[in-house]
Amino acid sequence: MGKITIWGRKSSVNVQLVLWAMDELELTYDRLDAGFIYGVVDSPDFCKMNPNGLVPVLVDGDNEPIFESAAILRYLANRYGDDDFWPKDAAARAQIDKWAEWAKWNVGHSFITTVFYGLVRTPAKDIDHGAINVAISNLEEFLAMADSRLATSNYIVGSKFTLADIALGYCLYRYYDIDVARANMPNLRRYYELLSTRPAFKRHVMVSYDELRA
Repeated sequence: MGKITIWGRKSSVNVQLVLWAMDELELTYDRLDAGFIYGVVDSPDFCKMNPNGLVPVLVDGDNEPIFESAAILRYLANRYGDDDFWPKDAAARAQIDKWAEWAKWNVGHSFITTVFYGLVRTPAKDIDHGAINVAISNLEEFLAMADSRLATSNYIVGSKFTLADIALGYCLYRYYDIDVARANMPNLRRYYELLSTRPAFKRHVMVSYDELRA
């Protein structure tokens, strides 16, 4: 295994997702601040790695850079994950992958780009609370699906922690931390509390996002 380097700031949820995975997989790596107030992403060298100018970017040894957090997550799982985290059997793996894809877009992306940005990264005078309430209602339709599924299992795809739990869980700290009225979803709350006992989740996801506040 070569040296792993990741570019991205600790306050980025997409970077947190990757860091959480790397710690769960017990990988060693170097992390370099990039993006937002840290700059770097518009430099020629960075844009050679990711022409989008976004974090995270991961380089593993002499391999080509990888961008897009979901692609990085699957790469790490394929290369370093065990059969519980990311099965070798294609059919079993697809059961995890479908929930990972569902969660990343319908929960994570929806929450971050509407609710979180609307409340935290928008000046107080400009917050559209009506739009926020609609966004939360839409988000919680999907969270209710997770809550229902979690009624019969510890994790989103059964009894074992998998890649899908990272794709679902990476935004839950902020969902439960921000000041909003939340629907009562006891199974989702239990699931979040279970994730909160994992050292890697505490280390990389349950961190301050004060630098992002408008």
